Amino acid sequence: MNKEVYFGSPIFKENNLNFLKSSVLKTNKYIKETKFGNSHHSEHLSNISEFKELTQYIGQKSFEFLDEQGFDLTEYNLYFTEMWVQEFSKKGGGHHDTHVHGNNHVSGFYFLKCSDKTSYPVFHDPRGAAVMSKLPLKKNLNATNTGNDLIHFNVKPGDLIIFNSYMPHQFVLDHGKEPFRFIHWNIQCVHKKIGKEIN
Repeated sequence: MNKEVYFGSPIFKENNLNFLKSSVLKTNKYIKETKFGNSHHSEHLSNISEFKELTQYIGQKSFEFLDEQGFDLTEYNLYFTEMWVQEFSKKGGGHHDTHVHGNNHVSGFYFLKCSDKTSYPVFHDPRGAAVMSKLPLKKNLNATNTGNDLIHFNVKPGDLIIFNSYMPHQFVLDHGKEPFRFIHWNIQCVHKKIGKEIN
């Protein structure tokens, strides 16, 4: 019997320290202290000139992520709908419940401050029909097994993670022991014909 896997949900991950030091310094002025349980979200960053190189890098990697999945982007332009830096409260309690980013195609994170003592992202199985009739899993399964319904990443500074925006994700509770800061973005693919007058 031949085994083939279909309907996979890829997650791209790499570590790139080229933008780390400058991004930490550039985002300092966009961070404000928050109360217990909260996180601070900055203004939109992709149109700010000092983030131009990072924005171009993220845009190119996001394009490659979609292209490798087989999507034909020749008639589409990619636009950042959102790009912001956020930092969880130094008093602890910061987290994000499971959510998706509707009306977008690519989302991602670039981690600036994190450690094994901070929060981390968790991704959930986006296949609603699979969750509906979930069976118990064997112990010690490989993380990439198709039966898994969630996966988490232990992240370090410089880690870049890119995923399809339909992928449910969350951030676990942060205890405020060490700083936790990352840049988050969403990208939408817009057809080049949109905006033209109707004859």
